[in-house]
Amino acid sequence: MTALSRYVQCAGYELHFMEWGAEDAPVVIAWHGLARTGRDMDALAQFLVGQGFRVICPDTIGRGFSQWSRAPKDEYCLRFYARLARELFDALGIERAHWVGTSMGGAIGTVCASGLWEPSMQDRIATLVLNDNAPQLAEAALARIKAYAGQPPVFDSMAELEQFFRTAYTPFGWLSDLEWRKLTETSTRRLSDGRVTPHYDPAIIQQFTEHENDYLIWPHYDALDLPVLLLRGVNSDLVLKDVAEQMQTRGPGSKGLFEWIEVPDCGHAPALNVDAHWQAVLSHLNKAR
Repeated sequence: MTALSRYVQCAGYELHFMEWGAEDAPVVIAWHGLARTGRDMDALAQFLVGQGFRVICPDTIGRGFSQWSRAPKDEYCLRFYARLARELFDALGIERAHWVGTSMGGAIGTVCASGLWEPSMQDRIATLVLNDNAPQLAEAALARIKAYAGQPPVFDSMAELEQFFRTAYTPFGWLSDLEWRKLTETSTRRLSDGRVTPHYDPAIIQQFTEHENDYLIWPHYDALDLPVLLLRGVNSDLVLKDVAEQMQTRGPGSKGLFEWIEVPDCGHAPALNVDAHWQAVLSHLNKAR
């Protein structure tokens, strides 16, 4: 299945997204992590298309082929990302969709589905998959992310950048050599001096410096009233087990709507690129299909 590369205006910015599947099929929004792009969702999208879904994989502003923010202090934050999501739904005429979010993408899905910031989104998300994301993240892991995300490395060659990605993203789990090469080529930009660097705006780090506790979103989680699946990398340093246990008793967990799966051989975050990952997602989507 060949995907379409498309662009749409959302919240005053040109937002890029990949679109897979038939236009009249049930929709899945697959949203990437903090310093990544929508192309991380290619393998999952290809699988879900084969199961009869239409899959939309956006690049958040400041990442991939989407525009960079003109006001990074104000706009690189979950509240603005939720607005982007709402305007994306509106622009594409999406009335209802499933949501699969890796890390930051899961947090965006949570604050959308809660309806606390974007009330019209509450009834437009049918199910929510949190790929190694929770309403409270480990401080040590956040410190690690802050340390690298604001200063993306620069390399002379693609081979060097690929080796960096292989090291930095070892917690993603198993990827083939072809997948590592694709990951590198879909998340790289070349600088004016010819060197290469990860494809995102270094100012995205201002989400942490200007919006303290932006990822502490228990009120949003507690407001959820839809099926939620947590895929937790068994070695994750971002989503701690005690937080997952709290999720079992709060919000959707208190209503019997929460499921938690430990993903073996992964940390933060499972790459959603093997059959076991796909089947877990598919089983959850089918709960409200």
